[in-house]
Amino acid sequence: MLASQLKTAIAEGKKDERLVLLYGDDVEAQKNRYIKSIQTFIDLYGDKEVQVISVPGRSEVIGNHTDHQHGEVLATSINLDIIAVVSPREDGVVKVLSDNYDIPAIDLSDLNPNENEKESSQALIRGVAAKIAEDGGKIGGFDGFMTSDVLQGSGLSSSAAFEVMVGNIFSNLYNEGNLDPVELAKIGQYAENVYFGKPCGLMDQCACSVGGLIHIDFADPKNPIVEKVDVNFADFNTSLCITDVHASHADLTQDYADIPYELKEVDQFFGQEFLRDVNEDEFYARLVELRNTVNNDRALLRAMHVFEENKRVQKAVAALNNNDLTGFEAQILASGNSSFKYLQNIYSPADFKNQAVSLALFLSEKVLNGRGAHRVHGGGFAGTIQAFVPNDLVEAYRNEMDQVFGAGACYILQIRPFGGYKVF
Repeated sequence: MLASQLKTAIAEGKKDERLVLLYGDDVEAQKNRYIKSIQTFIDLYGDKEVQVISVPGRSEVIGNHTDHQHGEVLATSINLDIIAVVSPREDGVVKVLSDNYDIPAIDLSDLNPNENEKESSQALIRGVAAKIAEDGGKIGGFDGFMTSDVLQGSGLSSSAAFEVMVGNIFSNLYNEGNLDPVELAKIGQYAENVYFGKPCGLMDQCACSVGGLIHIDFADPKNPIVEKVDVNFADFNTSLCITDVHASHADLTQDYADIPYELKEVDQFFGQEFLRDVNEDEFYARLVELRNTVNNDRALLRAMHVFEENKRVQKAVAALNNNDLTGFEAQILASGNSSFKYLQNIYSPADFKNQAVSLALFLSEKVLNGRGAHRVHGGGFAGTIQAFVPNDLVEAYRNEMDQVFGAGACYILQIRPFGGYKVF
């Protein structure tokens, strides 16, 4: 369908059913967003046959810092997303405007990593294309306009959503939509690791690509076990709230890096590369020897957190499968408690006066008063916290968070049942 025809059909309400499927009651706002995006595409590239694709952000429900140790996580896609209006072009060039950022054109005749593109959107596009081609898929050029309401720097994985979006564009334009969602997640991770230059895990990409509430076991990261958890939180009269505490991520690189580095010290003591392969009974049996060798109690506490966090993920999944909200919330609270005391990723010890995450957690405990659950969200130290809030407390909770951390700091999210999705 021509872009102009699609824009008219959306404006006349002829595409409402598809939008309701993705966005629920937020249809009118999304119609305006889609119409504006399509018009921007027309202004940039002319009136062409287009496809429109949506890829969600993600929330880590439970499984804090387990994926890089080949552990287990429970994650979900959310109703904030990137949408892309795209059309193929024949010259093998990719040209994308992403909101207000004009990404330099990428010529797909060269699929080699480019040092000058490190940590850029170009690197991610080229890396995704290279891996798809290497795996036997088809690639080609395209014109595109993307817009995102996935909050950057919020722990909701805007970068993973972008990688998965690029994979979905190649899948739908050149591979009849047949590229597997888990494979697209691995392709996104590859692009981020090799081309972008960031050693990320695979959880973010899986949650964005597969969609819904998913339990992921990374025992074999090349072939992760991805299991859908079929539960509707609306049945629990509970909402997922994410609060951005607006703490700066500046100078936190070392704090993030210390977690896998210190866990690696424990791994190496036992002759393993990842904690998942360390025998837990042996860990405790040799704890005194380990402590004397590593000489870092925090590394031991962080390993203890990961051992228990993998178990908590399993218990949380079992509780949801049994529609046991109380049991699920108990694991969320236990995860948050462990992250604070043992993983210790709530604030930077180098900047102990700035404890916005700690403050948000206390306020959550105060407002919820024994109901619901809350914990640090994502990597920690700054960023966001997560809470499962009974619906009758949502407004009070949001008001408290917004009052302390600024208007709009608290987002009331929905769990989205779809990952990468061709909307039109």
